[in-house]
Amino acid sequence: MTEDLEQVKKDLDEQTRLAEERLNRLKYLQADFDNYRKWSEKEKASIIALANESLIKDLLVILDDFEHALPSLGEEKNREGIMMIQKKMVKILRDYGLEPIDCMGRKFDPHLHEVICRERCNEESNTILEEISKGYQLKSKVIRPSKVKIAEHIAEDEGENNG
Repeated sequence: MTEDLEQVKKDLDEQTRLAEERLNRLKYLQADFDNYRKWSEKEKASIIALANESLIKDLLVILDDFEHALPSLGEEKNREGIMMIQKKMVKILRDYGLEPIDCMGRKFDPHLHEVICRERCNEESNTILEEISKGYQLKSKVIRPSKVKIAEHIAEDEGENNG
C-alpha cells in the first residue's frame, strides 16, 4: 500500500508540475497576445494617421488657394461666402489635428522652418522677418515647414566701413 501511495504521490507531483508548466505557458501566450493586440492597435492608428496626413497635405493646396484668392476679391459680394468656406475648411482640418506653424518674430528653427532668403538688417540674426509660405503641423508632426525670410544682423562696425 505504501508503494501505491508513493506511486500516487509521484503521479500527483508529475501532474502538478505539468499543470504549472502549462499554466506558465498559457500566461506567456496571453502576454504575447496582449502585446500583439497593442501593437496591432498602434499600427492601425498609424495607418489612419498616415492616410489623414496624405489627404490633409492635398487639401493644403486648396487652403493656400483660398488665402491667395481672398485679398484679390476686395469688396466683391462673393468674398464673404468664400471666407465662410475657408473658415469651415480650417475648422475641419483643425479638428483632425492640423495647426499652422506660428513663426513671425520668432527665431529660426530648422525643424519648423525653411529659409528661402536672408535680409541684412539691424534685427538679431536668425529672427524671422517674413513668412513667405505658411507651414503646418499635424498632431505635432511637421507636414509642411514654413518658408521664411530671416534676418542677417549687420554689425555696427561693418555698416560704418561700407557706408
